[in-house]
Amino acid sequence: MKKEIIINSTIEETRIAIIEDSQLVELFVERPENERMVGNIYKGKVSRVLPGMQAAFIDIGLEQNGFLHFSDISDATNQFLVDIEEDDEENGTPPKSAPRRPQQARQVARNLKKNQDIIVQIMKEPIGTKGPRVTSDISIPGRFAVLVPNQNYIGISRKINNPKEKKRLRTTARQALPKNFGIIMRTQAEGKSEKIIMHDIHGLLKIWETIDAKIKEKEAPLLVYKDFGMASSIIRDLFTSDVDRVIIDSRKQMREISTYVKDVAPQLKHKIEYYTNHQPIFEYFKIEDEIIRSMESKVWLKNGAYIVIQQTEAMVAIDVNSGKFIGRRDHEANALKINMEAAREIARQARLRDLGGIIVIDFIDMENNDNRMKLYQEFKREFHKDRSITKIEEISRFGIIEMTRQRVRPAILRTLHEECPQCHGTGLVPSLPTIVAAIERWIQNYRASRGDRRITLRVTNDIFNYMNNGRFPKKLQLMWKYWMKVNVIQDDSLGFREFKFFDRKNERELIVS
Repeated sequence: MKKEIIINSTIEETRIAIIEDSQLVELFVERPENERMVGNIYKGKVSRVLPGMQAAFIDIGLEQNGFLHFSDISDATNQFLVDIEEDDEENGTPPKSAPRRPQQARQVARNLKKNQDIIVQIMKEPIGTKGPRVTSDISIPGRFAVLVPNQNYIGISRKINNPKEKKRLRTTARQALPKNFGIIMRTQAEGKSEKIIMHDIHGLLKIWETIDAKIKEKEAPLLVYKDFGMASSIIRDLFTSDVDRVIIDSRKQMREISTYVKDVAPQLKHKIEYYTNHQPIFEYFKIEDEIIRSMESKVWLKNGAYIVIQQTEAMVAIDVNSGKFIGRRDHEANALKINMEAAREIARQARLRDLGGIIVIDFIDMENNDNRMKLYQEFKREFHKDRSITKIEEISRFGIIEMTRQRVRPAILRTLHEECPQCHGTGLVPSLPTIVAAIERWIQNYRASRGDRRITLRVTNDIFNYMNNGRFPKKLQLMWKYWMKVNVIQDDSLGFREFKFFDRKNERELIVS
């Protein structure tokens, strides 16, 4: 599989596209006013503790408080602010967050006090009205390892299967780690020399020394560590030997990335290219068209079928339709062919649009259990390419697959678009008859309050045309019905389908309570 990373940088934003076999599969967008926050570490203050929600709100100095669930609270939470004198113990795998039992939750709630200092790290970007989700399990990622302060384990990536390599990495990590530090060896560490890995770990330890000094010297709320920006973090995490090339159109970013790669992975430096063509880089690689299509709710498949993707506050609903597909065999075979291609496209769209939360997919009904299992297995295989955590249920008797996908940042649709100020996300606006009915109700209320029989109505062009068209225009009907003189005037300064009433001299706006 051919894999490329394309980076486009402008004064307004940085966009990073991941291309697999000439298809756009992931898109990241970062803007100065909306910089990446995942990985940032804060010295915060406990604002509220809510035992009923098994959560606390942490003031970290941002507009919205961080949300800290009890399951994301480390047993070593308070150790960041005190000296540690515990023996180092090795544990093969890092501990996993799990729902705490009622008695454990009550103990956590007792330990957390309002205005208490606490060190937290953002694990999920703020989305909509929700603040960032934070954890007290602090970790600092490097190129080959992830440092975990105040823990006592050495973990190895599950993608490293060779037992000898696992043992070698574990030995190297143990030699490099001081007391009261845990570490996770990343997949990229496989096959790397002891010198390179040691250099990475020592760099992470120096970063922690700086963080620790800030924690002890300065008052909360305070940002004590800022993780890499979007472009640099993607190079750190995704630029591996299976990437064919990285193409960048910014000389500044080219220098920064080249310097970093030269230090941590010099064997990959030759894969970094500076884009010199006069045509915009995303236009040249046909990425711009893909981005536009990713904003549409309907996605056409190569066989003539299509899928419809609808994002709501609660979940994402996806419907599979046969569309223009014309099969030559029976319905069951046709349904399987459409569903299989739809499954592949849905997995790609989930990565590209960064769909998250609960996702419900309504496939075309199939009666054959073997075909249903083929579809389920294909769907799971396609999501194995996804770096986000997914959980997929088997196909229900209604032909529906329910799944969840980890969401750590707002969907790309929300990043590139704003909510419509007219429809507020519904996609619907009042029709012209509805507007005229509202105008009539205003006149009724105005006459009931014994208002003047002569008034001026200022409207937008489309309302003006609608009210004056026809043999018996709506304007005249209103005047005859309420025995009033209504002077209707076009006003381009009004908002979409907005109207306002003024007195007969058109000087004072009339308000009816």
